[in-house]
Amino acid sequence: MNLKTLIWFAVPAVMLTSCKQHTSKDVAERTVFFDKTGMDSTVKPGDNFFLYANGKWIKNTKIPPSEIGWGSFYTLEDDNLKNLHSILDDVSTKDNTAGSKDQKVGDLYKSGMDTATIEKLGFEPVKLLLAKINSVKDYKELIRLVADGYKDGDGDLLGFYVSPDDKISTKNAAHFDQTGLNLPNRDYYFKTDAASKKIRAEYVKYIAKLFTLAGTDTATAAKKAAEILKLETSIAKSHLTPVELRDPVKNYNKYAVADFQKQVPDINLDDVLKRMSIKTDTILVGQPNYFKTLDDLLKTEPITTWKDKATFDVLNDASRSLSKSFREAHFNFFGKVLSGQKQQKERWKIVTYTIDGGLGELLGQIYVEKYFTPDAKKRMLDLVNNLQSVYKARIEQLDWMSPGTKKRALEKLAAFTKKIGYPDKWKKYDDVVVNKDTYYANLVSVAQHNYKESIKKVNKPVDKTEWGMTPPTVNAYYNPTFNEIVFPAGILQFPFFDKNADDAINYGAIGAVIGHEMTHGFDDQGRQYDKDGNLKDWWITDDAGKFKTRVGVMIGQYNKFTVLDTLHVNGSLTQGENLADIGGLAIAYQAFKNTPEGKSDKKIDGFTPDQRFFLSFAQVWRIKNSDETMRMRISVDPHSPELYRVNGPLSNTPAFYKAFNIKPGDKMYLAENDRVKVW
Repeated sequence: MNLKTLIWFAVPAVMLTSCKQHTSKDVAERTVFFDKTGMDSTVKPGDNFFLYANGKWIKNTKIPPSEIGWGSFYTLEDDNLKNLHSILDDVSTKDNTAGSKDQKVGDLYKSGMDTATIEKLGFEPVKLLLAKINSVKDYKELIRLVADGYKDGDGDLLGFYVSPDDKISTKNAAHFDQTGLNLPNRDYYFKTDAASKKIRAEYVKYIAKLFTLAGTDTATAAKKAAEILKLETSIAKSHLTPVELRDPVKNYNKYAVADFQKQVPDINLDDVLKRMSIKTDTILVGQPNYFKTLDDLLKTEPITTWKDKATFDVLNDASRSLSKSFREAHFNFFGKVLSGQKQQKERWKIVTYTIDGGLGELLGQIYVEKYFTPDAKKRMLDLVNNLQSVYKARIEQLDWMSPGTKKRALEKLAAFTKKIGYPDKWKKYDDVVVNKDTYYANLVSVAQHNYKESIKKVNKPVDKTEWGMTPPTVNAYYNPTFNEIVFPAGILQFPFFDKNADDAINYGAIGAVIGHEMTHGFDDQGRQYDKDGNLKDWWITDDAGKFKTRVGVMIGQYNKFTVLDTLHVNGSLTQGENLADIGGLAIAYQAFKNTPEGKSDKKIDGFTPDQRFFLSFAQVWRIKNSDETMRMRISVDPHSPELYRVNGPLSNTPAFYKAFNIKPGDKMYLAENDRVKVW
């Protein structure tokens, strides 16, 4: 699924989840809905509103050693993990009916917490697969092996998944995308700055470490690691950049299998598809050049190097589920080096993430029964409908868009599917076998289920009731092929939403989230999909040109923003999220002004309603990141850093200027003609 999310940064398996529910006593005690003590009144609102709203908190907060950052989303995650932990502790100690949801999530948790058994096994769970790789004689056998592996979650090099055909959104298709790299993206293989060189050096050490843990001598392991980096660098040359991957037209390439076979003559596609149990005459290939390069490298690079890479890929993918030495090696590189995380999370948290990622809709059923109320769903739907009405009015009033394009934009807006809380129809995991003392085998069973579920969809009608996130997730998303906006239960809580908060707080927080996801339907990518979710140009040419010109102004603004003194935000990579931030804030503010509080001047806590609205927005993005995480995000994350997710949209919001008396000379001030005016 091509999801456009509210946030990107994440811990494994669960994306910053939380849904701490409060008792009536807890709710009654909360009377203040933003933190005045965390504000820094020495900073002028017009110079840096993010620091004005959060400066003291930023200065006084230390990132916990087990985290890559800290702040609003992280504290919510921590609260929610405690709720999920409570569920898992409860079900894992009961005598549950075999095959029930309680038995499966409970025993998966118990097996993941049984570190003594996991330790005894070492890397035994993957030895059979490693032996198969070792017996490979040529690249044709290698391709057969990696194709076979997809059934067990061990597939490699082919980038396979199933999702709607972008141009026939009612039909699922087999997709094949660029893959083959273990660093975050292609840029990590080519950048020449000191930090990037250090990451590559540490990556080589990590590769060698896994080989030594699997029994290879130190000198041979080092040689293998160097050759693997060299091979991945050759693969990386074929990859599109993160910005190029934003173009849905460029990344839509439909082929008859027989026609694409001519471009990759040494990869037997009929045999590959048969081994993967895929029955289709057509495939979608996101980045054909990757597969052409793979076809060439399979022949020109030594088979020993390919076997070493396949071995490393298996050990790397499995490492978090193996004995302690493998887990620590994985963490030391991906946690410490890449993200700046100083120590691993507690074991129960890691296992909880795994269960939410693997059996999310089983755990989710238990979760919503205990922590999500129907009235929260109804109140959220009311808010969504309010903002949808405002968006409609804003489109109707656009001075740069012609009536023909407006008509189709309004049709698309009206066609939004709205999903709130949890699915109406839950996924089934009947074929998943879980035992309390076989953690790795349990994960394989989950992977086998997921694959079988996936391939059943190829060339079949799309089920638009499916969700792309689990119910506890504190996030939201827009899915262009479904033309839907989705708000899991996890996000429907303070600081995003509180039934006792005044409208300024709720509209500044959850209102801006709703507007953000709606705007994704009309960002640089989303606007290329029609009301039915098809990749189709529905814009009048002149209007499309005006859109690109206005977005170009925004790209230029964000390109000037700096991080860590010298790194710049990539305005092209982040354009979709920046547009959603700016548009979402504008829509939420206008909807807020339709409320009684929005029409009044009554102060609360010394602030006007408008000031509270903008403070609520700023404190939702109160997050402090490690330098390593920020460096990685600048390279791979389509979202801007939180500082600019606040200051960027506010600099383009006229009501903010009035609320805080922003004048020329203030650092955030933009002249009227320099402000972004799209949605």
